[in-house]
Amino acid sequence: MDEMQAYHVPVLLEESVDGLNIRPGGIYVDVTFGGGGHAKTILTRLEKGRLYGFDQDADAEKNALPGGKFTFVRSNFRYLSNFMDWHGVKAIDGLLADLGVSSHHFDDESRGFSFRFDGDLDMRMNKRAGKTAAEILNTYSEAALADVFYLYGELRSSRAIARAVVQTRSQRAIQSVSDFLNILRPFFSREKEKKSLAQAFQALRIETNGEMDALKEMLTQALELLKPGGRLVVITYHSLEDRLVKNFFKTGNFEGKVEKDFYGNVETPFRPINNKVIVPDEAEIERNPRSRSAKLRIVEKNGNEGK
Repeated sequence: MDEMQAYHVPVLLEESVDGLNIRPGGIYVDVTFGGGGHAKTILTRLEKGRLYGFDQDADAEKNALPGGKFTFVRSNFRYLSNFMDWHGVKAIDGLLADLGVSSHHFDDESRGFSFRFDGDLDMRMNKRAGKTAAEILNTYSEAALADVFYLYGELRSSRAIARAVVQTRSQRAIQSVSDFLNILRPFFSREKEKKSLAQAFQALRIETNGEMDALKEMLTQALELLKPGGRLVVITYHSLEDRLVKNFFKTGNFEGKVEKDFYGNVETPFRPINNKVIVPDEAEIERNPRSRSAKLRIVEKNGNEGK
């Protein structure tokens, strides 16, 4: 296995790249470059076209691809429009987003993404900016923490967990993965412990990285940048982000509010390419267990500029 594959095994690789319907001379963006797995396949289908790969993690930059058809952009994808403008790109033919956290992050003990390893509770995708997960646990109000665990982790015991966090930090700072685990474990039964811990860590990670707001900003900008007939391809992994993407693809807004024209036709900026969500087959799940929850959605921008 080469270094890129070791960094992150790309999920639904052929299905997602096929979904872009690549034009050899087109301009494409992979806003979740990571290990470069999807990007490498996109480049094989470009001739005079160009691919821009976004990633805010310094580790991902080491995987940047050589050649004149690829440009690496070290940034959060919420700044998509700014950087496309900086590169002189006014419109794109397609955009791919694989929203899953990379294997590299989960397997790096120093980043604090996984409860499998002890270490500093950091969880930042961009280690240069923002509060760490530990800082959030040590500074947020009890009510704000309860909201994080309930909204982003869908944990029924969110208020009790928040109370326990505040009680713990009044005696000593919460700094490590093990500190957080010691707070969480009393609230979860042994049968559901693994799933519940994953939900709690997910909630804290989403808050640390502002993932929901960043996703909304990126999708809104992608719609503006896409040429009529351009493709938007998104792989989601949990219900929160999938709901946002599904609503946006269906209605052009994140609430799923349906608007109709005078004749009763639904007004939407997109045409669905796959009416039924695409999921990994058993063979892919066996090769890459983290793909189990993946859902792939593909839409094409309508030719009448979003109406």
